[in-house]
Amino acid sequence: MLRVELRKRRGDFTLESAFSAPTPGVTAIFGRSGCGKSTLISLIAGLLTPDSGRVVVGDDVWYDSERHLSVDTRHRRMGVVFQDARLFPHLSVRSNLEYGLRRLPKTAERPMKFDDVVSLLGLTTLITRATHELSGGERQRVALGRALLAQPRLLLLDEPLASLDLARREDVLPYLERLRDHFTLPIVYVSHQFDEVLRLATRVVLLDAGRVVAEGDIATMSRDSHLRAIVGPDSVGAVVAGVVEQVDSAGLAIVRVGDATLSLELEGANARQRIQIQVLARDVIVATEAPRWLSVRNVVPARVVSVRPDVGRSVLVELDIGRTATLLARITARASAELGLATDKQVWALIKAVSLRGHVFNAPAR
Repeated sequence: MLRVELRKRRGDFTLESAFSAPTPGVTAIFGRSGCGKSTLISLIAGLLTPDSGRVVVGDDVWYDSERHLSVDTRHRRMGVVFQDARLFPHLSVRSNLEYGLRRLPKTAERPMKFDDVVSLLGLTTLITRATHELSGGERQRVALGRALLAQPRLLLLDEPLASLDLARREDVLPYLERLRDHFTLPIVYVSHQFDEVLRLATRVVLLDAGRVVAEGDIATMSRDSHLRAIVGPDSVGAVVAGVVEQVDSAGLAIVRVGDATLSLELEGANARQRIQIQVLARDVIVATEAPRWLSVRNVVPARVVSVRPDVGRSVLVELDIGRTATLLARITARASAELGLATDKQVWALIKAVSLRGHVFNAPAR
């Protein structure tokens, strides 16, 4: 486990946050700008000295104020990647990567091999280049490689895509997914972009004004009221986990989710792959009778769990589709009343295949 309990006051701002996360996996620290995300990363890394608290990675205690213990940053066996790559401008790509290797004692284990990291991050054709010849996305990939080759116990990524435009972000995200799926390495990922969190995270810690207000797995947190307040009504929805059963002749992936199957466009999907699917509440239609002759590909039997007031004159309907899988639907309060929606009522959720967003976890389902 990664266990963090830290307090730090800086001027009028006080960070007082505690969370724990199973390892390996990607724990996303998510929240609005100014909530203390980067401060928290700097405290975990030892770049800032906490006022009090503890940082424990597995059996290693990196900081414990009660025991007056603080392991120097250089000896914490971690990798850190910031918004700016912070490469050595006078060194080539190869030399920047080899710097990561030189940080370790010669007797230390090196499970992450140089050639494997270069291949994973697509750096083969860049290896002889100077850093000033690289694009922003390429520089971030080199920074990731350098951090990995230091053989870290923990990888800290502090908004590594924030300085990139949308196209460059989309270039780098697949490499971060590869990193998550190929290495048994705990990662703490800081972001204020929920689409990045959705694609990468296995667990989410919500930070607001320096305090953890909620934490849990991505499916649970996608329905949390604190998250809804941060992402806004248009991004409210559910994240559900599924396994690809097949890809049909039309190119649609058929995914088992709970007791239902969902069809969606999913490029490069293969049977038995695990995926996460984001289903926005605004894209779910509720029917009290099974419809016929519609273009909608997904007609899912569901049970109403709750009906709660939402923004304006709308309500959020929570729908159980079996085996702990839950969807959210935003409809008008008038529609809810006319349909007679109430707890345990049997309904059908209608979702267009083209409105679903799926992200593959490349490790096959067991």
